[in-house]
Amino acid sequence: MSAFACVVVPSFLAAAVERVEPALREAPLAVVTGTPPATRVVDVNAAARVLGVHLPMSEAEARACCPGLTSRVCSDAMEAAARHALLDATLAVSPRVEDAGTGIVNVDVRGLERLVGDATAVGRRLLREARAVGFLVTIGLAESRATARVAARLGRPITVVAPGRERETLAGASIALLEPDPETARTLARWGVRTLGELAGLPRDGVAVRLGPAGLRLLDLARGLDQEPFRAYTPAPFYQEAQGLEWEIETLDALATVLAPVFERLCARLTAGHLAADVLDVDLRLASGEHHQRRVPLAHPLGDARAMLALVRLDLEAHPPAAAVTGVAVTAHPVRAVAGQGGLWQPTMPAVRELATVLTRLAALVGPASVGSPRLVDSHRPDAVALARFQPANPGVTDGEPASADHALALRRLRPPREIDVEWIEDAPTSVRWNGALYRVLTSAGPWRSSGDWWDVEGWARDEWDVALSDGTVCRIAHDLRRGQWSLDAVYD
Repeated sequence: MSAFACVVVPSFLAAAVERVEPALREAPLAVVTGTPPATRVVDVNAAARVLGVHLPMSEAEARACCPGLTSRVCSDAMEAAARHALLDATLAVSPRVEDAGTGIVNVDVRGLERLVGDATAVGRRLLREARAVGFLVTIGLAESRATARVAARLGRPITVVAPGRERETLAGASIALLEPDPETARTLARWGVRTLGELAGLPRDGVAVRLGPAGLRLLDLARGLDQEPFRAYTPAPFYQEAQGLEWEIETLDALATVLAPVFERLCARLTAGHLAADVLDVDLRLASGEHHQRRVPLAHPLGDARAMLALVRLDLEAHPPAAAVTGVAVTAHPVRAVAGQGGLWQPTMPAVRELATVLTRLAALVGPASVGSPRLVDSHRPDAVALARFQPANPGVTDGEPASADHALALRRLRPPREIDVEWIEDAPTSVRWNGALYRVLTSAGPWRSSGDWWDVEGWARDEWDVALSDGTVCRIAHDLRRGQWSLDAVYD
């Protein structure tokens, strides 16, 4: 079993653009930088390379060479999102990966044979995970990171270098795979050294004297020696996807069309890490130069792109941007989604997507501060509750037994309480008038007096009775001692 795998994305900047716009994969594409008309080509895809576009052409020269060329600018945010997406994909296979440069990731695959299989099976798994986040990669597996990196650049989807056969396998490979600097490349060409086998056969002392540190680095790579320690990558505490626009967007429908692939890429990365998002931060860059930022808390951790899009769209409908949109960025705060098992005696929980959508619609109607789960407040005041973020409970059973089927009275509180008129004799209620009807009190219990917050303007004091009315209703009535008002507070069912 190999010790390391190297995952390489050829033409990484072009691949980052193709990841955002998959339709460009079959068309000649050039990634450019600079200010028009002095833009220059910094990367091209395979289709453009076949037609003669190469670095460092100007964009004008490239279009003269290939009239059907499509050019795009790869922003720093797009490149960073692509690099993190590739790292996330490899983390789905191994917990130890190394960011080895632009479009290059080293993966520690020791011990994976028990979980995945042999080296070829590990390579196939890495291919699938990279494809899931939008990349076509080449992979090399070997005993050292240096050998695996050269093997990954041979052009085949998976290249496995057997232990002890490193020089034999890579001897005929071109020195260009090591990406030497121009001066060192010219010197080696004058010596007639064109392959890795010829370079590996040179004496180390002579290379050090004539080529210096740059030559020694190339010699170590040709011999498959790792001179630097493995620097494990630590995932970022958030996941972000960004996309610039070539035009201004003024309608919500058009913005939703742009956001849809952004959420798909974001959810692909979350899925690769077996994660979900509980909070979304949306940053819209506006034509005015300002930013429209919205935070959308999710009622339940989600990994569904369509559900996220629906929730963000609802939020933007309630809080639209003040100007046309020229760029979007979405940040997800990842959490581990813990699966729960319901009880046999409990009703089926609603689907996560439906639950989150309903709660977001309610928040759009009544405001986020009015939607949540009630939490008791440390007070004797009736209905002293506060709203906290809704967390769906995991329904279950106690000690494997269903809940008791005994029937008991339930006190159903009326919110808001209904105003009533009460007549009483000798400190006891005798009749209740509600909605124009008069009900005689057959029996009553009370009063129960309570008060609190007497030191504050919100102080309260009230008496409560439980009464049985002539129509068979058993209810609770309350007398507000500060305001002198009566109310129907609850009904027994």
